Amino acid sequence: MGGFQPGIITIVVIGLFILANAVRILKEYERGVIFRLGRLVGSKGPGLILLIPLIDKMVRVDLRVVTMDVPPQDVITRDNVTVKVNAVVYFRVMDANKAIVNVENYLLATSQISQTTLRSVLGQVDLDDLLSNREHINQQLQKIIDDQTEPWGIKVSVVEVKNVDLPTEMQRAIARQAEAERERRAKVIHAAGELHASEKLSEAAGVLNVQAGALQLRFLQTLTEIATEKNSTIIFPLPMDLIAPFMEQPKKGIPPSDN
Repeated sequence: MGGFQPGIITIVVIGLFILANAVRILKEYERGVIFRLGRLVGSKGPGLILLIPLIDKMVRVDLRVVTMDVPPQDVITRDNVTVKVNAVVYFRVMDANKAIVNVENYLLATSQISQTTLRSVLGQVDLDDLLSNREHINQQLQKIIDDQTEPWGIKVSVVEVKNVDLPTEMQRAIARQAEAERERRAKVIHAAGELHASEKLSEAAGVLNVQAGALQLRFLQTLTEIATEKNSTIIFPLPMDLIAPFMEQPKKGIPPSDN
């Protein structure tokens, strides 16, 4: 009886090996692409997957969104400025069969097409557009990369240009340009304020000219404002039209001379 034990153990080991190769468990976000004797059977999952040992082969595919950093690329813009630009690409596998059969390594292929597209698209725009019109460039990159990866079962949802590193001399030139723009705006605002003030002063002068006593009232108001300072001494000329009536009154009581 003891001579049969090694054989039983061998059978058990073989059985466990076959069972281990026949059963696969896939997570909710995974799919298994099945090949049977080298031919594509299809994708299965998630859950428990049964394979034919030594005949079926399964390749796992992750369906979650992949965040891929595009390494910094040296780009010459349309106006001949050399910049270093990097980006980030968000994509996911939509068709597991295509991602395995149509391309050798879909992660590497997506990374390479993203780098070449980034250099190609940014080389057709000016530096000002690259800095100020980022949203339009991102949409253009997303569309081009998505069209290229669609045969691989890849859907590119978002492409974002992250950093644009400028040469030092270009940074100084942009800083000078920004400073000049701020000075121009300040001068325009100051000139507009002066124009508005002059218009109001002109209107006030017109009102004072129409109303005879308005100028005197304004004069007395100004004196009142100055007099609020305790240590101030005010010397002002007395308007002649204020004392003219008093100077004419005595002349009316003097009889005319015989001469």
